[in-house]
Order: sequence, then structure tokens, then C-alpha cells
Amino acid sequence: MAKIISLVNQKGGVGKTTTSINLAAALGKEGKKTLLIDLDPQGNASNGLGLNSNDFDNDIYDVITGACDIKDAIIKTKFKNLSIIPATINLAGIDVEFVKKMLEDNTFKQNEQLRNVLEDIKEKYDYIIIDCQPSLGISTMNALVASNSVLIPVQCEYYALEGITQLLNSIILVQSNLNPDLRIEGVLLTMLDGRTNIGLEIIEEVRKCFKSKVFNTIIPRLVRLVEAPSHGKPISDYDPTSRATLAYQNLAKEVISRNGD
Repeated sequence: MAKIISLVNQKGGVGKTTTSINLAAALGKEGKKTLLIDLDPQGNASNGLGLNSNDFDNDIYDVITGACDIKDAIIKTKFKNLSIIPATINLAGIDVEFVKKMLEDNTFKQNEQLRNVLEDIKEKYDYIIIDCQPSLGISTMNALVASNSVLIPVQCEYYALEGITQLLNSIILVQSNLNPDLRIEGVLLTMLDGRTNIGLEIIEEVRKCFKSKVFNTIIPRLVRLVEAPSHGKPISDYDPTSRATLAYQNLAKEVISRNGD
């Protein structure tokens, strides 16, 4: 049965989508059948794997609103063991759609719709990676309720821990009321510029705060990593010899090890 991991940080620009794409691809290369769910209306994870809205009929919005079966929204990519459920700007309307459904049906549970639809496919994958939008709205709450764990990317820059307390409070709220088995998969340090002292200071601060929850792997800030999504490829296919490729391979191995696989 799939391990479901959401990548969450309501602070934008922390490398969340980059990590979602490249961790999912790296897990695939490690022989794990992986599904990436794009849960951000910007659709950057979808674009980063070479898709645009003309390439598919159904997206994650159609899935969680019941407009289509989840199996009809899954797209096999050209990358090893990697499939995706894409997102479009339609997802931006999910809050309004769910409020409408709650008014029509007082038994409707707006935070449990993603968990419900994933029940039909969990047996088919080893890992399901969910790329969440930079907010703690309804779609992100759906991801937290559906997940086994949360991976928190934190950039090695000033204000790195900004908003983390709010995120941790949301995780505790979900654990207390909706998903008692939810745990923190780990904290991932991203965008390290090894030429600056601030990066090393942030690493020390984050490790002091989260201790063993911090992954050993640190993702470097590299131009090639930024370029890869514009070519519709994970870094491992865009530049197999990149330091970022090795970093995400190591991250995938850490995730697999933490999950006893």
C-alpha cells in the first residue's frame, strides 16, 4: 500500500514543487512505483513534467469534486515508474465548490474528499507524493488528512522558519481531529548557497529546532535545477551528473529508509 507524503509549507519559494517533482522522479528511479499529485492551481508540478492543459481532459479538481473517476485522471509520464494527476487553475475554485456542497448536504466532509478518492488506488503505488499550494486552505487540509506524513521544505535563507509554527499547529489540529496517524516525515533544507555564511547558520538553527527530523540531505541552489522545469524534466533527466541529481537520489534513499522499505 502506498505511503502518502504531502509537501507543505505555506511560505512560497521554498523549493516545494521542485522537491515534489524531483523526489517523485528519484523514487521512481529507485524502483518505487510513484504517483505525483499536483494540488496547486498554478499547475507547476504538471508543467515541470512537460504537461500543459491541452494534454489531458481530467485534473485533480475533477477528481475531488466527483466529476471523474481518479483512474481517469492519472497520466503515465515518460519517466521511470512515475505517473501524475495534473492540476489546472480550476482548482482555485475548490473552496467555493465545497462551501456550496456543504450548504446542500450537511453530511459533506470537505476535508476528507482527497482521502476518500485515494482509497481506490493506494494499492497500486509504493509512494504518492502530493505537491500542495503555499497556503493552509481546503486543498492543503485535504492533503494532510489523506497523508501518512508531511515533508516540510525549508530554504537556507533569512526568515527560513517564518510560518512554521502555524504549519505545526495545523498538523496538530489534523492529528487531533481528522488523522491521528499523521506524522512529520522530515524537514528538508533547500536552496543552500555554500558561498554564504547565512546558509550554514540556518542549517544549525533548523537542526537545533527539529533535531533528528531534519534530513541529512541538503538541496543546493543550482542554475541547472532552476532550468529543468522549463524543459519539462526532473533534474535527473535534464542533467544526470548535476549535484542536485545526486542530492535528490540521496533524499529518495533517506525517505525509503525512514519508511522501512
